[in-house]
Amino acid sequence: MRSLPRLAAILLLFAVLPAAFADTIVLKNGRRIIASSVTEDALHVTYFTPAGQLSIPKSIVLRIERDNLTYTSAGDSSRSASPPPVSAPQIEPLRGYDVIQRLAIHDDSIDFGYIAKLESEARSGNKDAVTRVAAAHYAAAQFLIAKGDTDDAVDHLRQALVFAPDSPGILLNLAVLYLRESQFIQALDPLEHARSITPDSSPLAADIAKMEGWAYYGANDLDRAIDEWKKAKQLRLDPEVDQALEKAQRDRREEEGYREGETAHFDLKYYGGANPQLAHEILRALENDFRDLESKLEYTPPESIGVILYTQQAFGDITRAPGWVGALNDGRIRIPVQGLTGVTPELAHVLEHELTHSFVGQKTRGRAPTWLQEGIAQFMEGRRSAADAAALLDAAARGEIPSLSSLEDSWMSLPQDSVAMAYAWSLAVVESIVQAGGMDDISRLLDQIVASSTTEEACRTVLHSDYSDLRQQTIQYLKQQYVR
Repeated sequence: MRSLPRLAAILLLFAVLPAAFADTIVLKNGRRIIASSVTEDALHVTYFTPAGQLSIPKSIVLRIERDNLTYTSAGDSSRSASPPPVSAPQIEPLRGYDVIQRLAIHDDSIDFGYIAKLESEARSGNKDAVTRVAAAHYAAAQFLIAKGDTDDAVDHLRQALVFAPDSPGILLNLAVLYLRESQFIQALDPLEHARSITPDSSPLAADIAKMEGWAYYGANDLDRAIDEWKKAKQLRLDPEVDQALEKAQRDRREEEGYREGETAHFDLKYYGGANPQLAHEILRALENDFRDLESKLEYTPPESIGVILYTQQAFGDITRAPGWVGALNDGRIRIPVQGLTGVTPELAHVLEHELTHSFVGQKTRGRAPTWLQEGIAQFMEGRRSAADAAALLDAAARGEIPSLSSLEDSWMSLPQDSVAMAYAWSLAVVESIVQAGGMDDISRLLDQIVASSTTEEACRTVLHSDYSDLRQQTIQYLKQQYVR
């Protein structure tokens, strides 16, 4: 997102995943733990999951969302406008699950020796062991989900399916994790399998249709998303499905008369009055930006990125974004281009800024804080701190520079002068990181954010600096680079 006085503002929003029928603990790095019976004291937050009672330091918790389905984004300026609100549906546990769970998970860790023993027994033909090892892997996955370790949880669910391939609960839990990681195409495999073994009379049928709707919507297949959400609506009343269906139908009505274009990495739609040459130039510019970002951030988004070119009126009607928002990325890059006949320098900056958000968001699975998102996006589009250096140094001398921890979440409620400072400071911090260690440090930091409990912890691991160190490093960089 860029400040309006300098260029059209850009709003990128990522996945917010409220839990149905459970509380959600939102960590400061964006991770979300779905749990029940959440309590807190001065130092810890304690909660129950299928893995049993667990606790985490209160210092890493941003907030607790209770199960009344009301929630606010942890960062409205850096999270998805239409996130998949999915959670694992309540299911009957695997046979013998309670006993197996206690044996597989104890002392706040997974007993891999016990699981290996079960696997050996299962492969020898012991049918009871087959059921037990599937339950053990399922328990391990639930334990890791509660810890925020999605990758290893996915591995355990896949292993569980080796032994219990027709378990709807395991299939749907795996699909939920894929959806949370924006791996929409991959989510369809377990969902289709679950559908094939689940009768329409089952309560799970509505959950499957709802999740398939989100998978198809994320994969830019509006028609199939709408079909699935209509099916889910017929099976069960669900306000989230109603909202998703209404938005998808609004998108489809607007896009019915749109033309289409496609490249290796982008699916583009544009309103009929737009110049086809403009659409071609935008795709060419995006492909060039894609290669540049792919190299610098050492990452390739796994699925094609949707791009929609609107009239100004249609952009406002479809996105329902505030009037100051000049473009938006909610998984699809949405840009008003009315009156343009070619890719102007300003539009080129907008495209690279937006595409950077897509890369950073997918590389970190939506966990990058707002200051890092906006700092990298500005840096990649070519902006630098020359014009703001003196003002930033003056603010630092007066003690008015915001802390990075205060810039991790939403900037939407900040006063206008504070927003301008947030953008300028975030860019300066990213510049100082690049100057000290190159783009390799940025790439490694984004990777580490996925594995760390907080962004500051990731900074300590990769940059050997905490937020206070980064503040001093940035001030020194501004003095050396721009003060003559």
